[in-house]
Amino acid sequence: MIFFLYNIILFIAASLAVPYYLLKMALTGKYRRSLGAKFGMIREELFLTMEGAPRIWIHAVSVGEVTAAAPIVAALRAELPGACIVLSTSTETGQDMAGSLAKEATAIIYYPLDIPFVVRKVIDRVNPDVFVMTETELWPNFLHACKERNIKVIMVNGRISPRSFRRYRLSRFFWKRVLKFVNRVGVISDVDGKRILSLGLPPERMEIMGNAKYDGLAAKVSPALEEEVAKRLNIAPEEQVFVAGSTHEGEESVVLDVYRRLLADYPAMKLILIPRHVERGAAVRDIVERSGFSDVVTLSAINGGQRRRSERIIVVDVIGELFKIYSLATVVFCGGSLVPKGGQNILEPAAWGKVVFHGPSMDDFLSEKNILAGIGAGITVADGEELLAGVRTMLSQPALLKAKGEAARKAIIANRGAAKRYAGMIMETLRRPHSWDRR
Repeated sequence: MIFFLYNIILFIAASLAVPYYLLKMALTGKYRRSLGAKFGMIREELFLTMEGAPRIWIHAVSVGEVTAAAPIVAALRAELPGACIVLSTSTETGQDMAGSLAKEATAIIYYPLDIPFVVRKVIDRVNPDVFVMTETELWPNFLHACKERNIKVIMVNGRISPRSFRRYRLSRFFWKRVLKFVNRVGVISDVDGKRILSLGLPPERMEIMGNAKYDGLAAKVSPALEEEVAKRLNIAPEEQVFVAGSTHEGEESVVLDVYRRLLADYPAMKLILIPRHVERGAAVRDIVERSGFSDVVTLSAINGGQRRRSERIIVVDVIGELFKIYSLATVVFCGGSLVPKGGQNILEPAAWGKVVFHGPSMDDFLSEKNILAGIGAGITVADGEELLAGVRTMLSQPALLKAKGEAARKAIIANRGAAKRYAGMIMETLRRPHSWDRR
């Protein structure tokens, strides 16, 4: 009955959402690559490439989850060279990132919408021995279909943010049943473990195994990547650059005010603004110009052939550039944190050895915040005044700035190893007999 009610709600939601996405696709081209595949219309040639054994299906929703999944895929490939490893994503940006980072995957597909006949069709075609979800991506119909087919289910890099936990807890009676379909769960931290146990997961199925994103970020850092983006943006190694990454509405104006005041002491400093949602690129450029800066260029224009010359401000309105641009930073502000959005991934700039400033709203990245705060490389600021004071302090002490940045880089390296642990859990689960909870 509970699954029946879930599917009624799902049907109503789909009836409202599909017309919206079709309109969006027609007007902007967005979702054009993914919508058909999400309904199970996956190109036949992709299935033909799925050769080898065992067959492991790993799902990573979008860019962030792909960063965690990619090193797990690599670790599995090293241990199981003959395996068929299928990687799926839900978003087009995730699909692009998967193609770039997870080259060891046998095939990359879109994850189906959680509609019973759609998930059954795709699962039957992929026919995995084990299904692995990255982070907490619980789709009831999909997981129920796996149980019906005796497919083992694992969660890796599990995390539940405070906001998600509040929603899950309100319907705990439902998620307790869904979690019965999951054989094993590996979580990032003790806090994540306690949250998922409180939703009804049996304790013997859960292990605390760390964050695989450390492995992915450490592997991505390279001088060649930094050199490429510096050349494209025409930024010399000695230039000072203030990078504001993953900003949300309301934060760009704060950053621009801080930047204007920094120019009094550092007139040659450049500013790179990277909104969290690239579709805001035009709006962010308007904010820059309304703030009195006429010397602004967009990354899309640079990629289109325009060379940056005297423009001090670059607005990044292109997907997939955030991580590499952090390499150019003298100091970093990470957004989604001065507004109540729960923060963004501060590990990305830390992997490049950067000191990271962020606001107080970091609920979704508390463990990351605590690691960087503990070594002085992650600095919380309450507002623009504190951000300005903190950046000035760091810029006035280059040796201290370098030392704290190096501590951040070493912290990323020191926390590596989770990807191999998750790969080990997957291989061990493949060898185990099923233990479905039928209570």
